[in-house]
Amino acid sequence: MELRELRVFLAVAAERSVSAAARRLRVSQPSVSQTVAALEQQIGAELLVRSSTGVLLTEAGTVLAAEARAVLARYDQALVAVGRFAAAGDSLLRIGVPLEFPPSLLPHALKALAESDPRTRTAVRHLASAAQLDALRDGDLDLGLLRSRPPDRELDAIEVVEEPLGVLLSASQPSGPDGVRLAALAGLDWVGFPRDGSPAWYDEIAAVLRSHGLDPGPATAAGESLIPEVKFAAVSSGRAFAFAPQQWTQPLPEGIIWAPLIGTPLIRRTWAVWAADSRRRDLARLISHLESALSR
Repeated sequence: MELRELRVFLAVAAERSVSAAARRLRVSQPSVSQTVAALEQQIGAELLVRSSTGVLLTEAGTVLAAEARAVLARYDQALVAVGRFAAAGDSLLRIGVPLEFPPSLLPHALKALAESDPRTRTAVRHLASAAQLDALRDGDLDLGLLRSRPPDRELDAIEVVEEPLGVLLSASQPSGPDGVRLAALAGLDWVGFPRDGSPAWYDEIAAVLRSHGLDPGPATAAGESLIPEVKFAAVSSGRAFAFAPQQWTQPLPEGIIWAPLIGTPLIRRTWAVWAADSRRRDLARLISHLESALSR
């Protein structure tokens, strides 16, 4: 049983709804359902009674909720208790962040870190996943937020956010009240990103596009900018589309709309990654704060 699973279950218990818990956690509803199902399989008992109006905890679910709260509280207490053994003096945590990261997640975690570890300073850099991975391996980053989980045994990782992606389209393109089917975008160009920045995530998108009858087209040139203005310029022509999460904070210019993708074929995941042999207490607490921010 992982701490993240317990936090997801507690969100469902608090909201009395899988869909509401998914919105609170900023992850997909199927992901929440799969987490609860995995817990039920581990325990060997139903945790929720599902109905058209929401969910109720079973007796086993009520017990697990109480135990989960106690476990998470004890975990936070343990971090505080061992924190006094950390080396005295100021320390610096170097953090890598990808473009289009959920705007509230990291600031909330950093605010909590400032309260729990006032001597820790942070330096945040915007870097592509591949650049972050190289920096982690070279010891130039303490924590990376990557679009895929690295295979390295020398690195630990937890998933911190899932974002169902929709599309940015010209307002002249047809879209129904429920959104757009990916296959309906055939004939339009995908405004992608350089593959060398995040190869695994790029290949996942390209595979999904091909499975829906779309041609990913040539890869964007290495180092080419992916700022919103580039996407807007391409999409406004009516001949291209770009992917974006619903919570994207960039204001849309006139003539461009965001629409959900029917069936949620693409979910962008972000992983917190750090050196497996790290013994930094402030890093452990930051990771804990990220998990807590996710469950809010």
